[in-house]
Amino acid sequence: MGKILYAGDTSLMTAASYLAGILTHAGLSFDYVPSDQPAGRFLAAGPHDLYILSDYPVNLWRPGELALLRQRIADGAGLLMIGGWESFHGAAGQYVDSPLAEVLPVQMARGDDRVNCPQPCLVEVAAPVETSAAHPILAGLPWDRPPGVGGFNRVSTKAGATPLLLARQFAVKSGAPGQYDFTLIASAALLVVGGFGRGRTAAFTSDVAPHWVGGLVDWGDGRIAARAPGGEAIEVGNWYATFFEQLVRWTLG
Repeated sequence: MGKILYAGDTSLMTAASYLAGILTHAGLSFDYVPSDQPAGRFLAAGPHDLYILSDYPVNLWRPGELALLRQRIADGAGLLMIGGWESFHGAAGQYVDSPLAEVLPVQMARGDDRVNCPQPCLVEVAAPVETSAAHPILAGLPWDRPPGVGGFNRVSTKAGATPLLLARQFAVKSGAPGQYDFTLIASAALLVVGGFGRGRTAAFTSDVAPHWVGGLVDWGDGRIAARAPGGEAIEVGNWYATFFEQLVRWTLG
């Protein structure tokens, strides 16, 4: 079983309880670093097989550590970045100027990239369902019943990378009672995968936890209850849990 380092999402008693709960439910062990603590001691202790950064501030990395992380990916480890206000560029993020800009399968914006969606923002496969749903991350899930998300970081797909999911933003205007007009106003990359050296890379530009995760957290025809050691208990949709487990397992390799 591969070693995973998960950094960010505040703490195990708050937002990190979601992904940590999914990892625990899936039988995947991990080291966890809260959003206010440096992760460098884990780098110094030796390599992991997958690094997950989700709302983890770039300023907690010391000089040289992200260059070391880039080398670990080139040597065969996986990298998964999940969206948020401190992911990609975010509100004050500088990953765009870090060594990870070369590693990630997306091109980050040089300004505030946050998109908040007060109206419907639906998840859609980036190619015909019969083609894209064959990918191990998407396999076995009912993409003809798309969930929604509440926000994402705006990025662009690098040449050679593969977009798997899109975020489709709609403007909705009410007319007569019970009648609504839906207009597609934007389409953005939501999940992009690629590689760097011998390692796999993935960028999921929405969040794994509220608020940006939106209705995705309840996507399913059943419910899963889980709790990571030291974390808050969660109850989520089974398809949501399966999606993130498959995303982690694929990037882990």
